Amino acid sequence: MKKVGIITQARMGSTRLPGKVLLTAGGQAILDYHVRRLRASGLPLYLATTTLPEDDVLADYALRHGLPCFRGSSDDVLSRYAATALHYGLTTIVRVTSDCPLIDGELIGRAVADYERAANPRLYLSNGLVRTYPRGLDFEVFSGELLAEAQAHATSTSDREHVTPYIHQNRSGRVEFGHVTRPTDASRFRVTLDTPPDLELLRRLLEEHRAADFSAEQLIVLLEAHPELVAINAEIEQQKYDFTR
Repeated sequence: MKKVGIITQARMGSTRLPGKVLLTAGGQAILDYHVRRLRASGLPLYLATTTLPEDDVLADYALRHGLPCFRGSSDDVLSRYAATALHYGLTTIVRVTSDCPLIDGELIGRAVADYERAANPRLYLSNGLVRTYPRGLDFEVFSGELLAEAQAHATSTSDREHVTPYIHQNRSGRVEFGHVTRPTDASRFRVTLDTPPDLELLRRLLEEHRAADFSAEQLIVLLEAHPELVAINAEIEQQKYDFTR
């Protein structure tokens, strides 16, 4: 029986901005926005956090918000994803990260519908390999089959920390690729949360411009119209391994 679910990974131990997902904007936690926007996809949502005591607060958050939660390795995030998918019986997985409060759930819902119509368990679909969307709207869609294969065969520390390199670098030689793109390139924009300037921009967007309910396209229009906002975090370098962090 097919079962699709979004798995979002979260932890409190970010090196650049510790506890970032529970920092606030507009009186709400960053994670609140993330969860609400993902639920707009109409898909079940699962939180994958670690067994570290510092992440008890995230397990408590999940319990309070009716969010199914699985706890696994802090470093081997691939095993955490694979165990979450197995525990909840997911056959199709959407991977996102919890530091993306403006992620577009409706865009993800449409992408998953396209993925399901393809009916190809070897397909990896994302908006990150061919990047035309802002950083912070990233998602990947793949089968439980591909995830289990990565879990069984990925050996490097980097592969296991970043979950999907074994898949999207096609180490098996049998992965097929699909790309979710828009007509013009908006990849220069950054609406993810990893540094204090990122937080400043997100607070401006959420508090001053009411961006919490914006679609991806509405958000891009807003950023194009306000170069002074884009400048806030324009100098931030994305951490290595790009959107597969």
